[in-house]
Amino acid sequence: MEWQELAVTVSTQAVEAVAELFYALGCTGVTIDDPNLLREYIQTADWDYHIFSLPDVSDTVVVKGYFAADEFLSARQGRLDAGLHALLDVFPGIVLRLKQGTVREDDWATAWKAYFKPVKVGQRIVIKPSWESYLPGPDELVLELDPGMAFGTGTHPTTALCIKALERTVQPGSLVYDIGTGSGVLAIACAMLGAQVKAVDLDPVAVKIARENVALNALEQQVEVYHGNLADVLADSADLVVANIIADVVIVLAQDLKRILRPGGVCLASGIIGERGQEVVEAFEAQGLRVQQVDEEKGWVLVQAGRRS
Repeated sequence: MEWQELAVTVSTQAVEAVAELFYALGCTGVTIDDPNLLREYIQTADWDYHIFSLPDVSDTVVVKGYFAADEFLSARQGRLDAGLHALLDVFPGIVLRLKQGTVREDDWATAWKAYFKPVKVGQRIVIKPSWESYLPGPDELVLELDPGMAFGTGTHPTTALCIKALERTVQPGSLVYDIGTGSGVLAIACAMLGAQVKAVDLDPVAVKIARENVALNALEQQVEVYHGNLADVLADSADLVVANIIADVVIVLAQDLKRILRPGGVCLASGIIGERGQEVVEAFEAQGLRVQQVDEEKGWVLVQAGRRS
């Protein structure tokens, strides 16, 4: 299959608005090429494996969205163009350029592999690409992963926030729901910590990849991956719900937590930019949930909230 890559060069203050515009159009994948973030990772040693020179400081970021090259593409491009023009009213004076190109599925799925290396996230979990070797240390849990075209390698701050929170909240034998599982990385981490997991995603590509990663880690008896939306797939009450998505979806999810989260259960919500963290806190509190902890890492937040017993 061929995919249309739409790349928007935009001033830094409008990056999240452009990314959310892509998601609103049903984009199956969004990447953000931010040279300033890359400089920060290298300079702080958060990412010490790189084969390129330190990038220059920039006032612009490239946001790339990927759409299937099908009969709906033209309409989506038109809606994107209209949405970008509307942003000029909200962010006057921003740089805004749109470029498009075609990407083959096999190229997209493999080109990034040179930069994905084993990384320890939290106290115990090491995320290891399936094509790399790694000798684990005492008490380390090695999570084999091949993300393919699904989101979630464990290196993004939102995924790292979730894994660190899972290490402190997952109880052996508990039932966990992973909402928007992507590559399955969080579902697999929960299973390695002793939980039974039901993972769900609307993207059939993500479901396929997540199932493959579950099998790669020999966890088929602990993790079930479903295609569909929350209401159609998950009916029981979980001990823990983890959702690493975006703020708007988390806010909607808050309304379902009384149905899918048992009394005394916990929800971990991430994928939230710092500026919108308070909105998520207020959405949880409006549903009668008690916010227990808010973690922050590199401008992203995770909100931990519990349903009262």
